[in-house]
Amino acid sequence: MNFACFQKPSRYIGNEINIIRKDTEVKVALCFPDTYEIGMSHLGLKILYFIINNIPYASAERVFAPWIDFESHLRHNRIPLTSLENKRPLKDFDIVGFTLQYELSYTNVLNMLSLGGIPIRAEDREYNYPLIIAGGPCTVNPLPLTPFIDAFVIGDGEEVIGEIIDVYSRFKIQDSRFKHKDTLLKELSKLEGVYVPSVHTNKQKIKRRMIENLDDAPFPEAPIVPFTSIVHDRIAIEISRGCTKGCRFCQAGMIHRPLRERSLKKVLSLSQKSILNTGYEEISFTSLSTGDYSNLLPLVKTFNNLCSESCIAISLPSLRVGSVNADVLKEIKSVRKTGFTIAPEAGTERLREVINKDFTMEEYEETLTKLFTEGWQSIKLYFMIGLPTETPSDIKGIINMTEMVSRKGREITGNRININVGISAFIPKPHTPFQWLGQTPYEELRARQDFLKKALKKKGFNFKGQHVELSLLEAVFSRGDENSARLLETAWRLGCRFDGWSEVFDFNRWLLASEKTGIDLYKYASRTFDINSELSWEFIDTGIKKEFLKSEYQKALKGEVTPDCRHICYGCGLECKPRAQSKELIAHSSKLIAQSPESLHLQSATHHPKITDSIKIRVKFSKTDTMRYLSNREVITALLRAMRRVNVPLIYSEGFHPHPKTSFGPALPVGVEGLNEYFDIELPALMNTESRKSCSERISECGINLSEFISKINASLPHGLRTLTASPVNKNKKSLNELISFYEYKITIDKALIKPINFFISLSNCLVKREGGTVDIRPMLEKAEINNNSLHLVLRDTNGTKVRLYEILKELLQKSVEELQTIPVKRLRLYGYSGLIDPLYSTSRRRAID
Repeated sequence: MNFACFQKPSRYIGNEINIIRKDTEVKVALCFPDTYEIGMSHLGLKILYFIINNIPYASAERVFAPWIDFESHLRHNRIPLTSLENKRPLKDFDIVGFTLQYELSYTNVLNMLSLGGIPIRAEDREYNYPLIIAGGPCTVNPLPLTPFIDAFVIGDGEEVIGEIIDVYSRFKIQDSRFKHKDTLLKELSKLEGVYVPSVHTNKQKIKRRMIENLDDAPFPEAPIVPFTSIVHDRIAIEISRGCTKGCRFCQAGMIHRPLRERSLKKVLSLSQKSILNTGYEEISFTSLSTGDYSNLLPLVKTFNNLCSESCIAISLPSLRVGSVNADVLKEIKSVRKTGFTIAPEAGTERLREVINKDFTMEEYEETLTKLFTEGWQSIKLYFMIGLPTETPSDIKGIINMTEMVSRKGREITGNRININVGISAFIPKPHTPFQWLGQTPYEELRARQDFLKKALKKKGFNFKGQHVELSLLEAVFSRGDENSARLLETAWRLGCRFDGWSEVFDFNRWLLASEKTGIDLYKYASRTFDINSELSWEFIDTGIKKEFLKSEYQKALKGEVTPDCRHICYGCGLECKPRAQSKELIAHSSKLIAQSPESLHLQSATHHPKITDSIKIRVKFSKTDTMRYLSNREVITALLRAMRRVNVPLIYSEGFHPHPKTSFGPALPVGVEGLNEYFDIELPALMNTESRKSCSERISECGINLSEFISKINASLPHGLRTLTASPVNKNKKSLNELISFYEYKITIDKALIKPINFFISLSNCLVKREGGTVDIRPMLEKAEINNNSLHLVLRDTNGTKVRLYEILKELLQKSVEELQTIPVKRLRLYGYSGLIDPLYSTSRRRAID
């Protein structure tokens, strides 16, 4: 399949670093109902991929929701949705599992089943279809999806996924024709944490599954490294699960209780192995409240001691006001500043007490002072609107808190601070103290958001607000009952999918679905329930007592704060075990890691005591096969990460955001193969290497073996991306983009195109419009020869104007860019030449750059 005509073709090619391909007895499709960039950022998917592929008789393959253009292609050509690993159709798997992270991905679940050739309703799936399961935080209210899913996993999935596969494997052996699927479902219903709608009644309690010790929980040490840039394009290490803060709006903080921490030693060990296996340049230590991890300062200090010389930056998710530590900030910025996010949630202290977001304005100001003192000049703030008891004063408080950031930033740094403000609507969630409350009416949410948008933009702040319609639908399904399933299916049949994406979302279709089903979206989202009533999702037992949620609801209405429960137990219903470890001294943690056999030894040219200079190496490489679908940026990233994986000692730039000193030749269009492409890289030279010596002599003295250099990189590259040669060049010579002026291509064509080619050749000029004006592209065609079905082209830059391949091919072949992207094109060679560009340029003067 030619992916060049689709948006972001690297979403679909697979073949990534650390991909696992197996052919086993039990085949599991891990489906994420959103795009590749979203799904590959999800840590849970990576954990399940690792666990399943470590079961000898099971294999896991990934399937993501295809974007609109690719879906259209699949449906038009009747091609089933397939996995990335083995291109296996979804219907040919034994188990198809969906991750439910977000209510607005529900239509994509139905769409992926349909694209995979699987009936969307469980009752229509006979024995010859896969078992459809679902897990993730949304399963604490599975009712909107019960007609479509065979079994739901409630809670942590690390242990139960193996049990499900074991049951399925035994059942498959006993009943190879799968004529008794109801027997399989009954067996699955016996597993703790598994809800089977066709077996259980909504009166039977389904207890959440929970991992007690994170150190014993499996965690990937060699996660897949995507080619395309994903949302969280970095290593992610989960340092703790659960939270003790008790924010009353936060479902995750409630359903992931109690708090469990990974030990410092385990976190560092996972971090080291992940870096070596991926080549990532950034790591994120993730949790619901990272700033409250008991060993955060020892963690970042020890990590930096081990890895800072490799310029691996640390990023932390949104930190709680009050948990920001000046010493931690110093450690983060010592390598590279990453973005910083604060989530005050509410604009006044009164409203923060209602939602149990416990901090004062003095603490807020102190946090800002720490950030700006350590040099941060860009801040993200997140707030919610429509919170219970919210008043106009609370809305204005959001503006006041944003202005304080600006004032404090100018006062400390003397510069204007870049401030991004994110506004989203409060969504009442099941199993939280606010589950009985309805969402603030749509019109009021719209008015509040419009007010904030106008006020914040007027003051020069960047505003980003979620569409109120999206918040409305999220509220509909977060507390949805069995009736909402009808609404969901109707909306999907009307064409709804990717509802969380503004460029695709069509609210009118949802209004039509509302009309067809008789479910009023506005009333449904704003429903309130009596605090003593039985709620439809209560058969899911998260471990939290209803009495505790009631108590927190009543305290919220009184504005009473419940302090951090790590200091005192409030009887929520879950047993908290002692902390995994006490806070350790830096010296002790460093000693602990130094003694570990897995200690990381990454060396950086920038900090080697003998390094005072660098040597430039010119590397020739090829980009063929499926790698031709990578963009220029993706190729650069893939090559740099390969070099990091094999510990090539890169030279980094200076400044707040250091990056490897490399330069690449002219970019190839996506879909075009390159047989002889180039990039330059700087490697370290030693102090006793005299600069007057030749590059070859200096490389020899530095102990750099270029053949070994090429071999090591190739061993870490995917099929289709390969380094060919490496040669020393003078650092003072022209850059590749300055040097290269001629481009040689081979294009497969139909003989019917000879006529338009000859016509173009006969032209004296051919003017096309570009951003900066009009360009004559006719002189850029130096040579065009046709041999059978091959067109051999030589193109050149003219008068400082760079060639654009498809711009010329469009006029030369009289085809649209979309048509041209289906034609096989290879760039054979790149050339430079001496002297000025001359219209009478002779090919004999051309000089290959290597």
